[in-house]
Amino acid sequence: MAPRKKADPNNKTVAENRKARYNYAVEDTLECGMMLEGSEVKSMRQGGVNIAESYAAIEDGELWLVNSHIPKYDQAKTFQHEERRRRKLLASKKELSKLWAEVGRQGMTLVPLKIYFNDKGRAKLLLGIAKGKQKQDKRATEKKQDWKRQQSRLLRDRG
Repeated sequence: MAPRKKADPNNKTVAENRKARYNYAVEDTLECGMMLEGSEVKSMRQGGVNIAESYAAIEDGELWLVNSHIPKYDQAKTFQHEERRRRKLLASKKELSKLWAEVGRQGMTLVPLKIYFNDKGRAKLLLGIAKGKQKQDKRATEKKQDWKRQQSRLLRDRG
């Protein structure tokens, strides 16, 4: 047997917003860095992060992540962080201007899709430029998913 590779502790998903792809039609994605405190990073490595109700906003030429929940880190005694504070996102000026133009269009919004650690161990946020879906669009998406599921079952049973 070949030796099993260990999972890289730096490269892992911390939080994922699964409802985002159901409620929004994601047209484009952007990877952003995050300005975090030390206790926030340690807490993210432990888990329990929630971005389901959060959103990103451009204010005064800066990109912010609003209403994300990173639980307190128990071992940090004196330097604790607020659980639901606004966190600054790091993006280049070119990317910011692109985002500003996209959000300026009718119905477009910035939705956080996933928080993860990259290969270097840096916390990153995958941000989606999305448009809200109507109820009939959500039903069509469910229909497609059900059909794909049935197809895979049929192929598995036949083959």
